[in-house]
Amino acid sequence: MAASVGAAVFIIAFTVLLVYFKVDTVDVSGNTQYTDDEIREMVLSRVPADNSILLYIYYHNRSITDIPFIEKMDVRIVSPSEVAVQVYEKAIAGYVKYLGRYMYFDRDGIIVESATEPLPQIPYVTGLKFDECVMYEPLPVGSSDVFAKILSITQLLEKYEIEADRIYFDENSDITLYFGNARVMIGSLDYIDEKMMGLKEIVPKLAGLSGVLHMEDFKADSNASMITFEKD
Repeated sequence: MAASVGAAVFIIAFTVLLVYFKVDTVDVSGNTQYTDDEIREMVLSRVPADNSILLYIYYHNRSITDIPFIEKMDVRIVSPSEVAVQVYEKAIAGYVKYLGRYMYFDRDGIIVESATEPLPQIPYVTGLKFDECVMYEPLPVGSSDVFAKILSITQLLEKYEIEADRIYFDENSDITLYFGNARVMIGSLDYIDEKMMGLKEIVPKLAGLSGVLHMEDFKADSNASMITFEKD
């Protein structure tokens, strides 16, 4: 008799768990590489019955290893039928081309994803010398300092809402940004924030131009007269 009562209680509790905590709303934040709908589908597909409690348990303190560009997703229960998903993306510094594919690397130069098409808002990096690209291994370019420089440039481009076609590093690791046929010689990372702040106002004027904009010697106290454009 006791066993029957226990079984009945378990069935009732399990039914309540499935029905009362069934998710119908998923709020998503922190995502840039995937749409909200894509994140919702990824999150819900991993737990049966779209259950908010099971979702919380599954994602609690769990790293994501099988979704490109995502490091972690936290799930918070807002109500029995609503959860909030906070997406933590990997810090992608840029990508290089290798054997017809686009190879994406993080702040440490580790190749984290390979794709057949370029993804938006991630810069194309040229000038790096390497013989091979292996997934989940560092891009073999010699000094790893270059990846910190790439990430700095990437973050500042995003900060100042500047869309460069590509980033070029020469043999001295000096930086050139490409905007169509216009090249902006940034030089070193000295005064890089000031350079990017000044460049933000100039980029719209480069449309249709072919030549080199010199910003190598731009400093904190520089003005527009110190920036010269050399036509091709």
